[in-house]
Amino acid sequence: MRAEQRGGIIPYPIARQPWGMLIPLFALVAFGAAVLFSAAGGSMQPYASSHVTRFGVLMVMAMIIAALPREFVRFMTYPAYAVVLAMLVAVEAMGALRGGSQRWLDLGFMDLQPSELMKPVIVVTLASFYSRLPVSMVTNWRALFVPGALIAMPVGLVLIQPDLGTSLAIVIGGGVVMLLAGLPMRWFVGAGLTAAAAAPLLFYFGLQEYQQRRILTMFDTEADVLGASYHINQSKIAIGSGGLFGKGFNNGSQSHLQYLPEPHTDFVFATMAEEWGLVGGLFVLAIFTFILHWGLNVARASKDRFASLLAAGMSATIFFYIAVNLMMVMGMAPVVGIPLPFMSHGGSSMLTNMICIGALMMVNRWNQNAPRGGFAST
Repeated sequence: MRAEQRGGIIPYPIARQPWGMLIPLFALVAFGAAVLFSAAGGSMQPYASSHVTRFGVLMVMAMIIAALPREFVRFMTYPAYAVVLAMLVAVEAMGALRGGSQRWLDLGFMDLQPSELMKPVIVVTLASFYSRLPVSMVTNWRALFVPGALIAMPVGLVLIQPDLGTSLAIVIGGGVVMLLAGLPMRWFVGAGLTAAAAAPLLFYFGLQEYQQRRILTMFDTEADVLGASYHINQSKIAIGSGGLFGKGFNNGSQSHLQYLPEPHTDFVFATMAEEWGLVGGLFVLAIFTFILHWGLNVARASKDRFASLLAAGMSATIFFYIAVNLMMVMGMAPVVGIPLPFMSHGGSSMLTNMICIGALMMVNRWNQNAPRGGFAST
């Protein structure tokens, strides 16, 4: 088959790309650019043009990641983790302060949020760890202690910034890998019960006052309509006013009249829903479902433990972004500053999600080149 592809009209390096996933992804990014064009009042500047440019540059990065050999990725896993962890420490020492949070490193040509990089890095790190761990030791405490420490260090640094949403994303990404690696379910049940018992203490003594208000407004959005619940209420108004087909492209009053806060980042879905209605929302959800389904199929098709855990963890990371953002804009989750993948304007979040896409393409290529046979542990 490979020989036939090489001799065909389309060159093999192009034909072997997962176009069934890439074409819907390109359509979603283009749709996102149209929404950002409207959010800027009918102008490509400053959001839509940079959104498309970033995607183009990061798509090249994703293609480079997709070409990486398995042995190189395994070799670079722990050094990459150490570098990103050191960057998180540097954020505490010299990071830029914005909006009461210290999350960014000024690199001159861009402001980098290292906590975003830790989301895919923790996935590949734990996938590498469990792929080297004998299956007979998965129920041993070592299978929990070392990964727990690898997760706890960056989570602690991110919480100091403070950034609750990103810390949860790191925990979820690592937790999915641990679950799929085969750790006993009773450990996860115990962790869940412990977290539930500790939640009141965390709420009153671990969260900032503004974080507490965001959580409380999720249960009573009418309590402070001009204060803590303003974002959620305006988002609901924008989504509800769109109806079935929306108000029309570039006709959204909530974003154009600046009632909707952050219409180009956290609340880009609300901006879209007002103008494109339920039909536009279903289009976005359909593409996200397709991309995630493809990612899970890549994980299922993997012939070794490392590749399977890596693909599943990257898919879970993208899913976390999607689920939390959509729940947030609909008032089902507190406003935690999680952008919508491939649609929101933002360099760090686009970088993270394109790393995940590149990693999934990489595992897909490994699957194509893998000899047929049974599942391997390494």
